[in-house]
Amino acid sequence: MRKQLDPRIPILVNNNVTKKYRSFIVLVGDKGRDQIVNLHFLLSQARVSARPSVLWCYKKDLGFTTHRKKREAKIKRDVKRGIREPNDQDPFEIFVTVTDIRYTYYKESHKILGHTYGMLVLQDFEALTPNLLARTVETVEGGGLVILLLKSMNSLRQLYTMGMDVHARYRTESSGEVKPRFNERFILSLAACPDCLFLDDELNVLPLSRGKDIELLPEHNGKGSTKSQEDVELKELKASLEGTIPAGPLVTLAKTTDQARALLTFVHSLITSSDPSSSSNPNSSLSSALNTTTTLLAARGRGKSSALGLALAAAVHAGYANIFLTSPAPDNLQTVWEFLFKGLDALGWEEHLDYDILQATHDLSSFSNGADEASESGRISSKGDGGKKPIVRVNIFRNPTHRQTIQYIDPRDAHVLGQAELLVIDEAAAIPLPVVRNLLGPAMAKGNASAGGYAVWLASTVNGYEGTGRSLSLKLIQQLRENSSSSLPTKGDNGKGKSGGGNRTLDEVKLSTPIRYALGDEVEKWLNTLLCLDISSSSAPSHFLTLPHPSLCTLYHINRDTLFSFHPASEVFLQRIMSLYVASHYKNQPNDLQLMSDAPGHELFVLLPPLTTENKEDADVLPYPLAVIQVAFEGRISRESILSSLSRGLRAGGDLIPWLITQQYQETKFAELSGGRVVRIAVGEGVSGMGYGSRAINCLNAYYSGEYFNLDEPGTENDANPSAHSGTREDDSKKATLHTEKITVREASAMPPLLQRLSERRPEKLDYLGVSYGLTSSLLRFWKRLSFVPLYVRHTPSDLTGEHTCVMVRGSNSSTDLEMEWLGEFAADFRTRLLTLLSFPKFRDFGSVLGLSVLEAINNNPSVKAVDARELQGGAKALTPALLPSLLTPFDLKRLESYGNNQLDYHVILDLLPLVATLFFQRRMNQSKSSETSGELKSLSLSAVQSAILLGMGLQRKSVEEIETELSLPVSQILAMLVKLILKVTKRLVDIQKEGITQSMPDRSAVVALPSNDGPGSASNAVETWGNVSTTVQAELEAAGEEEKEAMKKRERQREMINSLDLRKYAIDRSSMDWSTAETQVTKIAGTANKKALQTVVSVKTFSSNTSKRKASDETGDDAGGGVKKPTRRGKKAKQ
Repeated sequence: MRKQLDPRIPILVNNNVTKKYRSFIVLVGDKGRDQIVNLHFLLSQARVSARPSVLWCYKKDLGFTTHRKKREAKIKRDVKRGIREPNDQDPFEIFVTVTDIRYTYYKESHKILGHTYGMLVLQDFEALTPNLLARTVETVEGGGLVILLLKSMNSLRQLYTMGMDVHARYRTESSGEVKPRFNERFILSLAACPDCLFLDDELNVLPLSRGKDIELLPEHNGKGSTKSQEDVELKELKASLEGTIPAGPLVTLAKTTDQARALLTFVHSLITSSDPSSSSNPNSSLSSALNTTTTLLAARGRGKSSALGLALAAAVHAGYANIFLTSPAPDNLQTVWEFLFKGLDALGWEEHLDYDILQATHDLSSFSNGADEASESGRISSKGDGGKKPIVRVNIFRNPTHRQTIQYIDPRDAHVLGQAELLVIDEAAAIPLPVVRNLLGPAMAKGNASAGGYAVWLASTVNGYEGTGRSLSLKLIQQLRENSSSSLPTKGDNGKGKSGGGNRTLDEVKLSTPIRYALGDEVEKWLNTLLCLDISSSSAPSHFLTLPHPSLCTLYHINRDTLFSFHPASEVFLQRIMSLYVASHYKNQPNDLQLMSDAPGHELFVLLPPLTTENKEDADVLPYPLAVIQVAFEGRISRESILSSLSRGLRAGGDLIPWLITQQYQETKFAELSGGRVVRIAVGEGVSGMGYGSRAINCLNAYYSGEYFNLDEPGTENDANPSAHSGTREDDSKKATLHTEKITVREASAMPPLLQRLSERRPEKLDYLGVSYGLTSSLLRFWKRLSFVPLYVRHTPSDLTGEHTCVMVRGSNSSTDLEMEWLGEFAADFRTRLLTLLSFPKFRDFGSVLGLSVLEAINNNPSVKAVDARELQGGAKALTPALLPSLLTPFDLKRLESYGNNQLDYHVILDLLPLVATLFFQRRMNQSKSSETSGELKSLSLSAVQSAILLGMGLQRKSVEEIETELSLPVSQILAMLVKLILKVTKRLVDIQKEGITQSMPDRSAVVALPSNDGPGSASNAVETWGNVSTTVQAELEAAGEEEKEAMKKRERQREMINSLDLRKYAIDRSSMDWSTAETQVTKIAGTANKKALQTVVSVKTFSSNTSKRKASDETGDDAGGGVKKPTRRGKKAKQ
């Protein structure tokens, strides 16, 4: 069935083709895909050139087959089944067959950088992200068409509650429901775009469209005086360069004055340095050019790639032999190659006669080097790139004796640049920053911008899907700027600045005039407004007469429902907040905006200056923010989930700090705590370092500590129920249909307040505050000053920034020492790990000052000090006199002492420095004050320079020369510092030895027993003891004399008693004994030398009879007993 087409649709397409603007059409309905044929036909009729190419992006299922044979087979099956006539022609199938269409998955959309298309089709709305939106829309040329396909729905308000694929990454176990605020703002912003039409699948214009009142442009409508003035300037510039080789022919291909001047900057660096008159040595004619870095920064569609291609043609003409070209993917260089060949054609070079083109034989999108796998082929047509292989090499042989090559390399293949003379980097913001540093030279990779043996041309996008390209401007280009010259760059009208001096020269070029589409394109304005891309990072002091003191500023909570409602006041405030992000961060991307709006468990806080009501005109104006904080609530994970994840070695999405700390320390209870992570904190570009960021964090910590909220005052609920404000709107949406509804921005009275005082809002219960960031000296100093303690440093640097991720945590102001005991235990354990890891390759690259700052952030925390105090008062790690010999032998101590006395070279004690450094930084050399109950430590103090030297040489195993480079100190001064610190360390170790000797000596106040040697019975005698002398020596002598006199008298009495006894009966009769044998034995003993071997006891034999003995006894008995006879014992037999 045919129907008349709404005339507003072709009017929109024709007007924008005339103005070189892009058109945006939203097709609502399941059959909207069939209308793409008609819209493409309208676009082809309005354009004079060839049929526009199409870029079709989708998530996974295209819904139809793009294979010709499969389509033919399907047609045959349908004819056999009788559901299709044999000669029936489907317009959509014809469109797919004859149109140049490139089909791309959303996940592979990075391959389309550097390409230009006439029409863009976006399907699968639920898979769209802000990054994908900016990446794809910016590939459409002026006069082109952007089509967004939506499924059938009764009302576009259904998108307000539609779940997006990215929301799955936002959900955590403890988070609430995801609110798609970004979708509402997306639809409302499209409805406000004058070049956007909402159509149903029958091409009926919906009343939501602002472009429904479009009118046909007059036939003779110029493009304005500004464009004419620019055309005049460009024409004059081309005329002035006519006849100049190679600048003249190349400038004729430029489209804008900016692009022409940028091209002249590149050519000037080539021609001037290669002037033969500048040097008598032809080999050194390129020496200055090889030390030149040229940066080209611009927004999308400004002609960067085409300018690089034309400049490459000039480099080939100048005689550069080895030219290397790189980009995120070889497909991104299609425009560069195309304009390179146009430039060579303009210079009179011919393909096959002067140069050959080689294409890759396989897909190189996986970052593989295509140098070895290339085949010679013809030039790639600019019409389409759907199954074409990218160009990887151009061999130039115009001069038979001078070979020239332009070679594509993978960004990670920096090792092949040994013989390079010129390196060209396109889309540098899409390449990780460490990779770009490696491409610029080995010394640049280490942070020194004075490196390089080849010229570098670097082009990048500053406003686009990359976010703002701040990684280049804040990091790389700023470093190049600082190291290239001490003089300030001078800037001209075209934004070009040049700074010279030193070993390298830096040229900066900026492009502002669009080429892909005309200036003032409404779709570009809509995209920049929606994604906050085109934000000038103006300094905050320009909005203040005088900057307020940080203590006078107040922190407010931002209601996200109001902030992302697309209300004009909210939009102004949102743009100001994003300008702070752009000024402070270098990892911005459009996806961060959706994270900020939709992620549950995220809150926004803003620091505002004091609000004065003196001026009535300023009373209703939103103040300019000084700082903004984004906080994410983490933790409160169930024990079952923790154990399940740890047992499998996996972790769920979100909850960065809880899962990370739980895995690192294997402590399951930490993930059960409730914490807040500072996702981002940003301050204005002109107020950084003035204390506003610290003020904001301190206010945030005080708020979550409960210091602001007053329980006596009625406060509002944290999670305001939006249904109360949108009840009427939902009722209207039920009654309205797709063709009758009018979606508008909510009234201000129907929305909650944008800003809320912290005293009116109940704080969430948090156990800690944490942050995760890329470790740099400035950021570490900021968080360390706010009492945050590092608990984790990633072992490998980030692929995006080349920095190590650092996680720091602190307790709230209301937390007690007992509640934060876990923080001290974790920090002490991390300190032990870090002291060992500092000698490994990645951590060894840390500066000694940075490593010292990390250790100071740990050691200065009160919880860590309490842990160290407990250890020193009897813990296992206490450095006791008994433990010291197991760590350091007497020879080691003697070596340290000799070096401290300047008697040895430092190489003799080099092996002891790791142990000494470990003992010092673990604070095991500190001395506890046992007399005090506070548990304080008497620390071994070293100066900052001495500590840095000890850390660098002891823990990181760096040489003295490396320390000299880091600290900018002469070697002699470093060694002198080393002697002083070793002398202090040795003194402390000797003190520990003395403590052990003192403990082994007897105590004068104690009782000590003295051994006695008076005789065998001395063990039982009373022992003498040490004590005070109570008598004089004379008294002691007189007492001893009296004792001796008493002993002599006793001996005399004993002698008298012995003498009174009759001893005659014991007398020996010499006549009755035989002495001959005894005398012989005595003589023998006297004549022998070895007397110990002989028996010295002699025996004497007595000769006496029994009768004589008996008679003698009888006589004795008669005399004594009066004749009484003594009875004898005799047996019975004897008696008988």
